[in-house]
Amino acid sequence: MTTLSTGLVRARRWLRDHPLAFDGALALIVFLSMICASFADPGAANAGRPSFGTRSPGVFSVFMMALSAGALVLRRRRPMAVLAFTGALAAAEFVLTDPPAPVVMGVVLALYTVASRTDRPTTWRVGLVTMAVLTVATMVFGSSPWYAQENLGVFAWTGMAGAAGDAVRSRRAFVDAIRERAERAERTREEEARRRVAEERLRIARDLHDVVAHHIALVNVQAGVAAHVMDRRPDQAKEALAHVRDASRSALNELRATVGLLRQSGDPEAPTEPAPGLGVLGGLVDTFRHAGLPVEVACADSEPPLPAAVDLAAYRVIQEALTNVRKHAGSGARAEVSVIRVGVTAEVTVLDNGRGGDACPAAEDEDRHGGGHGLVGMRERVTALGGTLTAGPRYGGGFRVHAILPVRARTGEPERPGTAGRTGGRG
Repeated sequence: MTTLSTGLVRARRWLRDHPLAFDGALALIVFLSMICASFADPGAANAGRPSFGTRSPGVFSVFMMALSAGALVLRRRRPMAVLAFTGALAAAEFVLTDPPAPVVMGVVLALYTVASRTDRPTTWRVGLVTMAVLTVATMVFGSSPWYAQENLGVFAWTGMAGAAGDAVRSRRAFVDAIRERAERAERTREEEARRRVAEERLRIARDLHDVVAHHIALVNVQAGVAAHVMDRRPDQAKEALAHVRDASRSALNELRATVGLLRQSGDPEAPTEPAPGLGVLGGLVDTFRHAGLPVEVACADSEPPLPAAVDLAAYRVIQEALTNVRKHAGSGARAEVSVIRVGVTAEVTVLDNGRGGDACPAAEDEDRHGGGHGLVGMRERVTALGGTLTAGPRYGGGFRVHAILPVRARTGEPERPGTAGRTGGRG
C-alpha cells in the first residue's frame, strides 16, 4: 500500500511538472472516446433504445473529431481560442452531418478549462453563449425532434462543464487563500522572533557598555593614582591598586552574569545573581568616592521597591551618568544623585558642577563619530520603558541628567519618536 501511494504521488508530481504531456494524453483519451461513442446509435430505429455498432463514423466526422481532440493540447495556454475552435467544429458537425459525431465532447472539456481559469462573470457569459449556440444548432439542423434527449443532453453537458470548472476554480482560490494566510502568519512569527532577538541583543549591548564603561573608567583613574604616588606614598598606591582589583573583580562578575544570558538552554551554571538595582546603589557610589569623586545621594528609604526593569534602568542611568562625570567633569567636581517617586513615575536626577560647558563639545563630537554611546544607551533604555530622558549643561556650569521612568514598565513597547528629550554632551 505504501509503495502504491508513493508511486501515485510521484506520478501526480510528474504530471503537474509536465502539463503538456498530461494534456496530450487527455486529448488522446478524448479522441478514442469520441470514436467509440460515434458507433453508438441513440435513434429510434430500435424502438427508442440505443444500440452499438449499427452505424460507423464517416471520414469527415473522424477528421472533425481529430481536430477537436488535438486542440485540447493547447487548452491551458489558449483556453478561449480552444473553446472557440472546438465550438465551431461542433456546430459545423451538427449542421453538416446527421446523425452528428460526438465532437461536442471537446467543447465540454474546453468550457471546463475556461471556467476553471477565469472569473465567474466570464464563465457565465462564455458558458451561456456556448450552450445557446450548440443547443440551437442541434435542435434546428438535426433530424430528431427539438425535444429529443440527445439535444437536451448537449445543453446539460455544457452547463455541467461550466459549473464544474467554476467549482474547481473556487476551491483552488480557497486553498490558495488558506496557504497565503498560513505563509503570512509564518512570516509574522519569524519577523516577531527577529524583532525580539534584536531587542535582546540591544539590551545586552547596553548592559555590556554600562558595565565596561563604569569599571574601566574607575580602573583607569585608580591606576593613574597608583602610578603617580608609587614612589612617594607606597601605602596610598597599595590602596589604589586594591580599588583596581575590586573594580576589575566587579567588572568580571557583571560581565559573567550578562554574557551568561547568551548561554543555550543546555549549558550548565546559568547566572543566578539578581540584576543590579537601587538596592546596591550605595556600593556603586562608594566606588566613585574611592576614585576621588564626592557623591551625595538623596533617596527615600520608605518608598516601595520599583519593578525590576525600572530598578535596573535607574541603576544604569546613575552608573553611566556618574561615569561621565568622572571622565569629563574634571578635577574638583562633585556630583549629586536623587531618586524620588512622583505619583506613578520615578525621577532620577544626576547633577555635577564640573566643566560642563567645556566638556560638552568634545563629548558631542565623540558621539557624532561613534566613539561615545553612553547618552544614546541611556536614552534607549529609558524610552524602551516608556519614559523620557533629558541631558545637557546646567546654567552656571556643570551637567544635568534627568530621567522620568514609569513605575509600571512597558518593556515590550517599541520606541516612539519624540518621547526622549534632547540628549547631548557627554557620552
